[in-house]
Amino acid sequence: GERMNKPLLLSLAAATILTSSLNAESMYERIQSMELKMKQMQEELVTLKSQGSEDEEATDEVTSDEENDDEGADDEGEDSDDSEDDEDEDDEEETVEERLADLEESVTDLNKNTNGSHLKFGIDYRFALDNLQYKMADGSEQGNNAFMTNRLWINMNWKATDNLSFSGQIAYNKAFGQRSSANNPASGSLEGFDWGTNENANDDTLRIRSAYFLYKNDTFLGSDVPWTFSIGRRPSTNGHLINLRDDDGAASPMGHAINVEFDGLSSKFALEDVIGLEGMYVKLCAGRGMTNAAPKFSATPYDGDDGANSNPDIDLGGFIFVPYDDGQYALATMYYYANNLIDLTAADANQSKGFTTVGGMHSFTANFTMNGIGDEWSDYLDDTFFFVSGAMSVTDPNSDQRMLYATTDFKGNAQAAGESKTGTSVWVGLQMPSVMTEDGRWGLEWNQGSQYWRSITYAEDTNIGSKIATRGDAYEIYFIEPLVEDILTFQIRYTYLDYAYTGSEGFFGGTTGRAETIEAANTAGFGGNYVDTAQDIRFYLRYRY
Repeated sequence: GERMNKPLLLSLAAATILTSSLNAESMYERIQSMELKMKQMQEELVTLKSQGSEDEEATDEVTSDEENDDEGADDEGEDSDDSEDDEDEDDEEETVEERLADLEESVTDLNKNTNGSHLKFGIDYRFALDNLQYKMADGSEQGNNAFMTNRLWINMNWKATDNLSFSGQIAYNKAFGQRSSANNPASGSLEGFDWGTNENANDDTLRIRSAYFLYKNDTFLGSDVPWTFSIGRRPSTNGHLINLRDDDGAASPMGHAINVEFDGLSSKFALEDVIGLEGMYVKLCAGRGMTNAAPKFSATPYDGDDGANSNPDIDLGGFIFVPYDDGQYALATMYYYANNLIDLTAADANQSKGFTTVGGMHSFTANFTMNGIGDEWSDYLDDTFFFVSGAMSVTDPNSDQRMLYATTDFKGNAQAAGESKTGTSVWVGLQMPSVMTEDGRWGLEWNQGSQYWRSITYAEDTNIGSKIATRGDAYEIYFIEPLVEDILTFQIRYTYLDYAYTGSEGFFGGTTGRAETIEAANTAGFGGNYVDTAQDIRFYLRYRY
């Protein structure tokens, strides 16, 4: 009886803990006290289960001996004694089971409360070795045979309530033996530009890669529509589809059109129960890509939106609409419009005068995915992922500006301002199970962009430049294999870019973004300034825990 009362008292103690303030001086002390009680309860639970198991074995032995001793008893007396004994045993077993269930429930509740009160950290470290080779339009070659980098992500998560949580990520990315301090366009490099600073091997500074809160609820304004709202530094890199070769979970933007860091907000509404189509949802997104601002107490903070030292705010707004997703087959779409996009000043392309605002751009993307090919044709095809994606970009230039083309072409022909240019891109990929290990993956991808194709994918994790931005053809093959479970993995990846037009890695105007044939650039004597083909052979070791 004494042994049975002890867990019951602990159960009552747990209930008291969960509903009281604990009279602790700080939240930390409260959490420590709760964790100590939980540990004691867990130990008692293990002991109780163990003793219950021993009692059951002892009861079985006694029952067996009694049956042997009572073989000669009369039938009436045997039935009566057994009936009474069975009732007593059933009552005792029921009591033990009830107390076990109560104690387990108390431990579960306490565990949720203590775990939910901590900021959780996770580590993602990657060493990468890249062989980078460029062939310029004039036939000359450039490259780095062994470009080595250290990349560290420190992940942070805190779930304050069932509806409200926080996520963040601190990032470090640096080349071996090199600290670049290029943080503004006047310095001659754009490594520190806000859209991709954490994806470049920049310096040894720890930066915030993402930081945002997420609110979610199962109803919206009284309707049975689950929804979410989030604002902060967005998790907007390594998005849908591009995440496959990066071995990451997908961020929400579609990597065919968006792969940059930016600050903004989003709100998602699940429509499956309202419309009746599996997986249907719409997600509204908005962000600010650049702010017309100067340091506080600056002597000359602003000189107007049209001045030489400032540009209007760059804002982006759009939506993601998924009409169908049953877990195997899915169709997804995305549209956005970005205004006040920029290029380096045409008067001085070495970046000494900053940026010029050139206009806006519409973008539309749609993709179809198959997570498993066929209906149980084979285990291999069941674990194979296929996708095809198409995208379109349409420039909306200011009346006095040229987007993706210059004042004169390489042949010296004048080109009028204010003309809209439309570009298209197609992307196909296949990811399959490894033939060497159970959890390994390998994949093949190809994408092609037209002359005036323009994506905003400056943070794509490819050191020779964004393959998705390629005006021409891009090919890729990769192998991802585990070494120690899913904690330590390695990858070998080969990326080859064959540019048909200039300006694939530039901005949106006619200075860095001008789109003319590689042959025309070479004929005009600029072949040494434009890449014809590029390749990146990457090997990495990655630790995640």
